[in-house]
Amino acid sequence: MYAKTTTWVIFFFLVFSVSLSDPRTNQAKLSCGTLKPPPNTSFIPTFVKEMESLSQLVTTHQWGTHFVNSTPPMYGLAQCFQDLSHTDCLLCYAASRTKLPRCLPSLSATIFLDGCYLRYDNYSFYQQSTDPSRDAVNCSSSSKHGLENEDRMEFVRNVGFAIRNVTKAAVDNGGFGVAQVKGSVYALAQCWKTVGRDGCRACLEKGGEAVRGCAPKKEGRALNAGCYLRYSTEKFYNDEEQAEHMADHGHGLSVSRGIIIAVVLAAAAFIFLSLFAAYAGYAKLVQIKQERSGVGLASISINKYSSLKFKYETLEKATDYFNSSKKIGQGGGGSVFKGTLPNGKTVAVKRLIYNTRQWVDDFFNEVNLISGIEHKHLVKLLGCSIEGPESLLVYEYVPNKSLDHFLFGNRPLSA
Repeated sequence: MYAKTTTWVIFFFLVFSVSLSDPRTNQAKLSCGTLKPPPNTSFIPTFVKEMESLSQLVTTHQWGTHFVNSTPPMYGLAQCFQDLSHTDCLLCYAASRTKLPRCLPSLSATIFLDGCYLRYDNYSFYQQSTDPSRDAVNCSSSSKHGLENEDRMEFVRNVGFAIRNVTKAAVDNGGFGVAQVKGSVYALAQCWKTVGRDGCRACLEKGGEAVRGCAPKKEGRALNAGCYLRYSTEKFYNDEEQAEHMADHGHGLSVSRGIIIAVVLAAAAFIFLSLFAAYAGYAKLVQIKQERSGVGLASISINKYSSLKFKYETLEKATDYFNSSKKIGQGGGGSVFKGTLPNGKTVAVKRLIYNTRQWVDDFFNEVNLISGIEHKHLVKLLGCSIEGPESLLVYEYVPNKSLDHFLFGNRPLSA
């Protein structure tokens, strides 16, 4: 199922994306927080629940906020830029959901794509327009080559004009604006709907000041807590009328919107099924590591006393492969067999029951506590084997009650 879904997603983006307007899924910035959730918290399921809720809001309104009252709490915000069509918005948001899990299990993460924005955090950040610790500027590596000094200065001035114009347009028009200057510089500004008019102005003014420093680079992006601002020498945005037309008429798409949305939802389902599988696998891996660490501790302890180590095959043969005729007792911790070592010495071999993790602790404690003890009323521990399919303890064989007292308490041995 996973392979089929992946194939459809790849096929969709390779074949049908050329028929769509650009959903602008290029990643401008991915920022992962440094704090991790406390142990034994259901952080991954909380993340999945948050993303599913935001997905519904984006599908309906092209933006939304959602809060999960958990420990730790999770606040989320997703928003497509206003010039994107409904279909392109869904594609952009699906791409952001695909990339954001790279930050898990960080308590916070932010991703800027050139067509949408997605963030989750453990505090309410919705009205935060600027943040010195998060705000960034991203300048392209290429510059306007071949310009004389005067032309370069004019380009820098045009960048400044475009930034001022797009800032004013966004503040006056509910948080979104586009602008162009002399057909050579294009700009777009988008504020998050939660910051309000004053927050939008403050964010874009700070972002505009920073992004002016990118000129004479061909592109620059301001990526702030409450807004996104970009200029470029190429027109990269859709006019609002064009976006509305595409939303209503499909922009000449050769497949229906229903198919597109189905593929997007399939991609999202694959991502989150993968997240659940990864989470379950991670939990299982932790459990296995814990169990192996217990065995490792026992191995380290035994290795300190090389004389205590027996080969499993030696003890197996000594007891005639644990023949029932050699069994001399049964207790809560395992059964005991009489055995004869190659040197002719008679021993008692205890097979430990370890169908739970507790066997590691029992085995480790028994070896540690008993190996150095000698007492006339106790049976001496001669050694052990932990490298075979089961763990064995080897005691001296004493044909009197000290053996059953030590191995089974007051329970008598069987004949």
